[in-house]
Amino acid sequence: MVLALRELAQREGKSLNEVALRALARALGFGDEPVRHRSLDDVRATWREDAAFDDAIADQHRLDPALWS
Repeated sequence: MVLALRELAQREGKSLNEVALRALARALGFGDEPVRHRSLDDVRATWREDAAFDDAIADQHRLDPALWS
């Protein structure tokens, strides 16, 4: 995200702060340009069960008690 903002700032000859504030204002509905939303209809209901994915996620949910003592 920061890299994209940095590249945009460089292309427009503006500071990173100016570009970041404009992006934030636009995301909150305060910009001059309307916000374009992408439809996700093409990915709706396409989930497929995958045991390898479930195992990877399970690893991320394990807690190491030693880290919390």
